[in-house]
Amino acid sequence: MAERDEALLTRARALEEAIGEIGTTLDETATCRELAGFLARHLRGSVTVDLVGEPGAPARRAASAGAEPAGQAASRAGSARPEAPAPGGASAGAPRLAVPLAVHDEDPLGSVTVVRHDGPGLSDDEIAVVRQAARLAARHLGHARLLAATEDTALHLQRALVAEPGRPHPNLEIAGGYLPAGPRALVGGDWFETVRLHFGRSLLVVGDVMGHGLDAAVDMNAYRTALREVAATDLPPHRVLRHLDSVVAEDDARRPATCLLVRVDPARGAATFASAGHLPPAVFGADGSAELVGLPVGPPLGTGFGGYEPTTRPLAPGETLLLFTDGLVERRGEDIDVSLARLAALRLPADSGPEQVVEEVLRRLDAHHAEDDVAVLAARIRARPAP
Repeated sequence: MAERDEALLTRARALEEAIGEIGTTLDETATCRELAGFLARHLRGSVTVDLVGEPGAPARRAASAGAEPAGQAASRAGSARPEAPAPGGASAGAPRLAVPLAVHDEDPLGSVTVVRHDGPGLSDDEIAVVRQAARLAARHLGHARLLAATEDTALHLQRALVAEPGRPHPNLEIAGGYLPAGPRALVGGDWFETVRLHFGRSLLVVGDVMGHGLDAAVDMNAYRTALREVAATDLPPHRVLRHLDSVVAEDDARRPATCLLVRVDPARGAATFASAGHLPPAVFGADGSAELVGLPVGPPLGTGFGGYEPTTRPLAPGETLLLFTDGLVERRGEDIDVSLARLAALRLPADSGPEQVVEEVLRRLDAHHAEDDVAVLAARIRARPAP
């Protein structure tokens, strides 16, 4: 009885260690390596873990640990399906064991194979440790795949919402871009838009709904839809913001948002700005130098306070206007004036068009590693052909 109690205690300790060692990240390969390393160390044998990706696809070797005799790996290469134990569970003393990577009766995510080359075969307690460690790893792998699928859906939603802005007039060149906050970020509330107006003018929009997740994306789409409807009335930018603010303020469930509107009039070579709590845009000259546009800033949309004022400045055909959300420039613990000064200090290649401005700014400000979502929209008046 004492010997059996000691065996149960050893198994319990092993499983306690497994809980702390397996599934420390959301990376599939790392989880498989943790599983293989744990079993190889506790069972003094060689362990391989094979994963199945798409249904029907061949398994891939995800991890291996422990020493094995020469030629043994070749004899087991391609083995993805777990071997069934002997009838009645009489697998004690077996030198080789393969169990599925599955929680219960779910479709296996792969298999784990244990081979002991020297010494006694696997005991019942050791086999129990293998099975429970495999279930633990399968649980983590399942959660990681579910999260990855959710994030992929959210990211496709965000890109679908911002990748195809409305068509501006042909007299305006535009380029836009969106980057999520890190490789595992969910969808956010950043967006950009263009709206074609009368008399060859276009309205440029960039906005940022507070928060992240699908709720922020839903609110972002609601703002975008409402803005299109209001902008179609051809009101000046500050009145568009005023009307949009009053509409959104009536819905208590809607999150506040910052927004910047720019109405570009290529015929007059002018741009009119209005801001609802948003950072100022930048203008890149034909020589590649940058300048921040000074403009009055009203409260974010959804507060119901109004108070938006317009600002108009010339926009020459060689200048490129850049609208952006705060994720482009803001850095943790840094004053926003310092962040904006970094953007204003950029010097791009001369005669950079909208696409090059977007690419260069994202690269030079390291936006691919930003802590928040990044949306940018660049525009330049298209040069008229010489008569």
